[in-house]
Amino acid sequence: MIIEKHKIRLLKEFYDLMANTRTVRFRIVENMFKNHSESSDPDMKIDFEKEQIVSLKNALFSLETIPSEGIKRSLLLDDVKKIEVDLTYEIEELKKDIFYLENGEKKFCGYLENIHSGFTEQVKTGVKKLGSLDFNCFITDRDGTINNYCGRYRSSIQSIYNAVSITRFAKYKTANPIIITSAPLKDPGIVDVSVNPENAIIYAASKGREFIDLNGSRRTYPIEENKQQLINKLNKKLSDLLLNSELEKFTLIGSGLQLKFGQTTIARQDITGAIPDDESDKFLKLVQSIVSDIDPGGNNFKIEDTGLDIEIILTIEDSKLGPKDFDKGDAVRYLATELDLSLPKGPHLICGDTASDIPMIEAAIEQTEDTWTVFVTKDKVLAEKVSATCPNSVIVSEPDMLVGILACLSR
Repeated sequence: MIIEKHKIRLLKEFYDLMANTRTVRFRIVENMFKNHSESSDPDMKIDFEKEQIVSLKNALFSLETIPSEGIKRSLLLDDVKKIEVDLTYEIEELKKDIFYLENGEKKFCGYLENIHSGFTEQVKTGVKKLGSLDFNCFITDRDGTINNYCGRYRSSIQSIYNAVSITRFAKYKTANPIIITSAPLKDPGIVDVSVNPENAIIYAASKGREFIDLNGSRRTYPIEENKQQLINKLNKKLSDLLLNSELEKFTLIGSGLQLKFGQTTIARQDITGAIPDDESDKFLKLVQSIVSDIDPGGNNFKIEDTGLDIEIILTIEDSKLGPKDFDKGDAVRYLATELDLSLPKGPHLICGDTASDIPMIEAAIEQTEDTWTVFVTKDKVLAEKVSATCPNSVIVSEPDMLVGILACLSR
């Protein structure tokens, strides 16, 4: 595929362009591991086809020439309706990839040092603490942890430098590499925005209720028939509601509307604050009302409001707690059984960036104290909670720093 320079006017054209960059990036990463599978030398010059890098430069040009006002760029939903979007992630990750491909990994580390204050120091700290270990399980969240945050999930295409570092770590430093995300698997989901080579990473989506193993087989956590009917009813009501032209914008920001397996997510805000607070709060109350109408007793759904997303999660039964939401700790236990992860055998590396990722650490520590974590956060309270949960912890301030640690550990 060759991406040509072209004018982007419509939101659909933007998403089509980003999907094309996914295709190009995937092929580049695949080519790197196919042609140099026996080498982990990060500075080896790869003979990329010129058109691949040119395609990325053309994509960057097309994004940068979208009309802008400050950091916001203007796109059309149709011939009349306009939407303002922040394309910082899409533009900056393309710039990083072009620099990485043209200059190699060693110089790229200097590039990241210029972007992130303390990059080298934090990477060295992580490498020093983890450097002697090969891991049984590497279990990580995606967005905000090993991937920089993007204003829209659908266009959060993984970068080449990111995929190379993570895949190399998966191949050389761990037996069971797993990404657990709240996003769906496909259409759109984690598979559509990732560029790791096929069968290199286990993708566990919908908070781990569905996953694709290293053989490419999809498996799912069992859901009771009555609960499935309830979530089908919820999804129909929400989908109909969002056909309203005044509410359609909630499908176009942040996570958008994601109909997952056993869970539904709808954005009410994005990281740029695109929606006025009063509108966002009003929409939250509307969604809560719909859930209450379907499940008046609150026994089948739990709602988590992150401030950006409304997560509506089917409950599971707990012998001590009764109905509870399916969390990432439950996902780890489920995957351990389905994939025979041998959790009592460490060491394990667990990575996250929010409080919702701590149950993954707890589930691993239940089986062995030989559990380690790299957590991405600038929140001191959260960092203290992580350190109290897992003494073998490293705290970094940016996803690129965690990725940098993985890259150094697998050289």
